[in-house]
Amino acid sequence: MRGLEMGHALKAAGGLSLLLFGATAFAAEPELYFITPVDGAVVESPVTVRFGLKNFGVAPAGVEKAGTGHHHLVVDADLPPLDQPIPATENYIHFGGGQTETSVELEPGKHTLQLLMGDHRHIPHDTPVVSEKITITVK
Repeated sequence: MRGLEMGHALKAAGGLSLLLFGATAFAAEPELYFITPVDGAVVESPVTVRFGLKNFGVAPAGVEKAGTGHHHLVVDADLPPLDQPIPATENYIHFGGGQTETSVELEPGKHTLQLLMGDHRHIPHDTPVVSEKITITVK
């Protein structure tokens, strides 16, 4: 009988540890990346840019839903302040409709691209969801 009680105690302890630590231990971090172009690519204009996203959802601007946001493409610029709405300029292109790809006209030469997710108000999330900055060359 003692072995049975020990088995129940271990099962309960295992369930409690999963309850207490499971969400953080197994939750995957969001990953934002470029499908195309890749870092170092030599391309022609217009440049087709496809956005990749794992462990996070896409929702149009104005739709408030946890774990979602919409894309912003940062072209030839640094990230904006992460506690303010992302500016809407030629360097910060908004995709508030929930788009996941675009075609961008770029002049010949080297350019940097970076992706940044914004919430329903165009503000980066508390833990920013941001891609690596890549460099491409337009012929």
